[in-house]
Amino acid sequence: MKTKRNKLYQYMLAALLLSMWACKTPEIVQRELDVKIPDNFNTATDTANVAKINWRDYFKDENLINLIDEALENNQELNMVMQEIEMAKNEIDARKGEYLPFVGVKAGAGAEKVGRYTSQGANDATTPFKGTKENPEFLPDFMMGLHASWELDIWNKLHNAKKAAISNYLATVEGKNFMVTNLIAEIANSYYELLALDNQLEILKENIKIQSNALEIVKFQKQAARVTQLAVQRFQAQLLKTQSEQYQIEQQIKETENRIYFLIGGFPSKIKRDPSVLMGTEPNVIQAGIPAQLLANRPDVKQAEFVLAASKLNVKVAKARFYPSLGLSANVGYQAFKAKYLLNSPESLLYSIAGDLVAPLINKRAIKADYKNANRKQIQAVYNYEQTVLNAYVQVVNKLSKIDNMKKSFDLKKHEVETLTSSVAISNKLFKSARADYMEVLLTQREALEAKFELIETKKSQLNAFVNIYKELGGGWN
Repeated sequence: MKTKRNKLYQYMLAALLLSMWACKTPEIVQRELDVKIPDNFNTATDTANVAKINWRDYFKDENLINLIDEALENNQELNMVMQEIEMAKNEIDARKGEYLPFVGVKAGAGAEKVGRYTSQGANDATTPFKGTKENPEFLPDFMMGLHASWELDIWNKLHNAKKAAISNYLATVEGKNFMVTNLIAEIANSYYELLALDNQLEILKENIKIQSNALEIVKFQKQAARVTQLAVQRFQAQLLKTQSEQYQIEQQIKETENRIYFLIGGFPSKIKRDPSVLMGTEPNVIQAGIPAQLLANRPDVKQAEFVLAASKLNVKVAKARFYPSLGLSANVGYQAFKAKYLLNSPESLLYSIAGDLVAPLINKRAIKADYKNANRKQIQAVYNYEQTVLNAYVQVVNKLSKIDNMKKSFDLKKHEVETLTSSVAISNKLFKSARADYMEVLLTQREALEAKFELIETKKSQLNAFVNIYKELGGGWN
């Protein structure tokens, strides 16, 4: 008996060694993470402080702050992302439960008729049942008890799966933060665009008054035979063109208002705002700093980092599938062929305990394919991380340059507007005294109007760069 038992142990040991040998993982091309970025940007000023500023302090306009507040509460896309975060959190709980014992309750009832000339039928025929003279051919079966199973995590497969789920959850959170940052930036940019359109509309209305007065003057001069009908028609055409542009601006205002309300999750209405604050809004001085601080604040960079960490853990999980898995199972309960005997103890008591060691041996193509895919996804995550870091750096450099150049452009454009505005008054005086023709007046008015529009567009671009640099530095979500 002892010899047979020793041989059984030898066979089990041989099977284990054979499975271990067969569990060799295929060779995979690996790629190390190597992200090289400059030691600093244009200066050594701390940029982390920019991202740490709350958006309520970064934006000074109360109307804009109220819009952002409403968007963070009601935006449908953001609320959908919040549900993804909850699902990722539930995935962590699911992975935690996999390396804990499973215990369940089971109960059942049934009946069977076995053949007389079978081992069970022959045994039942020769075994007297308590309280009966004959053995019934149709036997009921009642059972109730507890069942437990537990896979021992000897290769950390389940533990790594849980850690991967945590990394995926954190990546989802950072994805939400990145979306919040973009949402705040989009609302702020749309808000400043709305203020710019309001100012352009006001300029058009002022020019319509000026051109209407000029048209009346030309009509009087035509009656006095100082100008021809051609001059009257040219002034009238200029007025009609400006009036047409007014309605185009009003349509843009309506569409911009509707876009803002879509972002805040509400139905279109009038956006509360003060157009006069646009030209007086001065962006804060922002300078570049240390790239490591940029990486610490950008949600998209941190999201890529967590995805990369999860991909590494998924490789370990896939690799562990090549190794043997050790499982334990146990049952305890009662079973009887009559309900009244079900709780009789010890006659109806049953219990069992078993352990099994399972390892892949032949036809491991599916496991190999999963392992190779996990490695490829890890390499893909490395490339994605490198690309995200590079993109973050380029965006910050571009926005810093734009803030500086837009400020210089605005100062020059402002001087141009002042010059052309005074030229309009001069041309009108010269025209009244017949020292300038009507074409000079029309050209000066058109140039002044275009310069004022360009000044507002430059101011809007300056404020957009001010908004976007906050987004590129990872601010907005905290």
